[in-house]
Amino acid sequence: MSLNDKIAQELNHFLKIINYKDSAQPDESLNDEDKKKSISLMRVNASGEVSAQALYRGQAFFSKTPKVKEHLIKAGDEEFVHLEWCTKRLEELGGKKSILDPLYYAGSFTLGSIAGLIGDGTSLGFVEETEKQVVEHLKRHLNEMSPNDKKSREILEKMLEEEEMHGQEAKDHGSTELPGPVKGVMTATSKIMTTLSRYI
Repeated sequence: MSLNDKIAQELNHFLKIINYKDSAQPDESLNDEDKKKSISLMRVNASGEVSAQALYRGQAFFSKTPKVKEHLIKAGDEEFVHLEWCTKRLEELGGKKSILDPLYYAGSFTLGSIAGLIGDGTSLGFVEETEKQVVEHLKRHLNEMSPNDKKSREILEKMLEEEEMHGQEAKDHGSTELPGPVKGVMTATSKIMTTLSRYI
């Protein structure tokens, strides 16, 4: 595949992720307060999955070995299922995805590309650290979300299980632990994204 074809493929994937929607029947089982809380949390998680898609695609684009590239694409495909779950649940609750998702995608693809260019060990280190942080986010969301929203909680619990698995797989494939300052930047960036996505 030529470079132009690869770029076109990535642009198509970007459009697929940003424009993804699902049809869903409204869920009227929650009171207004619980619904509002769930919408904000599921919007954050949907944006997280958009960013994960971009990170994996950027890393895979510049991956140095076919085995690691295959792993990254496979993990990205599994993350897309999470995006489907979050998007559908948002629509059931009457919520919308974040309008900032295109920016999150662009930033995460750039970060993933840089990691991929540095080397597969660093690239997988980004995956491992990202998944650790996502797991912590999901645990906090489960504590914050109303126990009445059983459907959203089931989604988050399943995502939590699979994110932990992705982090372990990255470690098994030879991830390199990232320096402390890099982890700090990732945490700060994630905090900004999750805060903004709660509202817009």
